[in-house]
Amino acid sequence: MWRSLYQQIHEKLYPEKLPPLQLTSRPVKVKDIWGDYNYTKKSAVGSTVVHILAIGAIIGLTIAGRHMVKKVEEAHVTLVNPDLSEIMPISMKKNDTLAGGGGGGDRDKIQAPKGKLPKFSMQQITPPAMVIRNDHPKLEVQPTVVMPPQVKMMTPNMPNIGDPKSNIMPTLASNGTGSGGGLGAGSGGGVGVGEGGGVGMGKGGGYGGGVFRVGGGVSAPRALNTPDPEYSEEARKAKYQGTVVLWLIVDQNGRPQQVKVARSLGMGLDQKAIEAVRKWTFEPAQKDGKPVAVQINVEVNFRLY
Repeated sequence: MWRSLYQQIHEKLYPEKLPPLQLTSRPVKVKDIWGDYNYTKKSAVGSTVVHILAIGAIIGLTIAGRHMVKKVEEAHVTLVNPDLSEIMPISMKKNDTLAGGGGGGDRDKIQAPKGKLPKFSMQQITPPAMVIRNDHPKLEVQPTVVMPPQVKMMTPNMPNIGDPKSNIMPTLASNGTGSGGGLGAGSGGGVGVGEGGGVGMGKGGGYGGGVFRVGGGVSAPRALNTPDPEYSEEARKAKYQGTVVLWLIVDQNGRPQQVKVARSLGMGLDQKAIEAVRKWTFEPAQKDGKPVAVQINVEVNFRLY
């Protein structure tokens, strides 16, 4: 450090005297780049043709690319149907309360008396009865009504099985004026004035009118005709993609009803999915060999490739 400092001070005080600088470079003549260009008519025509072909190729590829992207976008919209879940009665009413129904009877002269409901089960083997027609069955099975076991209902605290809605006290035993087994003024092996193995007004099992989900004795509806949805212009421009989940009921005739959005995607794709699914046709679901209305979820996948 001290040596470097001393050297710098010495060069400042006693600068070294150098001989005069001598330049030895000389200018050299080069070829003029701005000379004449051999621009003939033939070369001009060739250049023009090449440029026209290049511009035409660019425009053609751009138009073809746009058509190709649009076609692939729409062709790869996939529909996944349906997401099956355990059986449950689902309401067709706006408040989505628990629903279903049933009724029965034995063509007796008087109405079925008041009483508690039998055990709930989704598979009925023996309908409920207050008057037992067969005192000595070969195989004794506990009577049930068609109702999900997890459903909780208020029933009268009475020793006998009967119709909870009845105003007649159990002074005389009766299965009711209905038909098809069960108790009440309806038909189908249930309890009440409805149709089926459930309880109360409505039909098809459960309580109060409604439909089922797939599973546990209820087969899934099978899609017969499923036209693809279109991509919305807004989503295509934004290169937006994803999945719309729809909630719908497939009725006894295999027609979609009450199609609603369970999980939205936006960009106009929700409406496109609904419009497409409403045009679907199904082979209806079945329970005990009869067509029934069921609730299913449908995923509509929008993908850009």
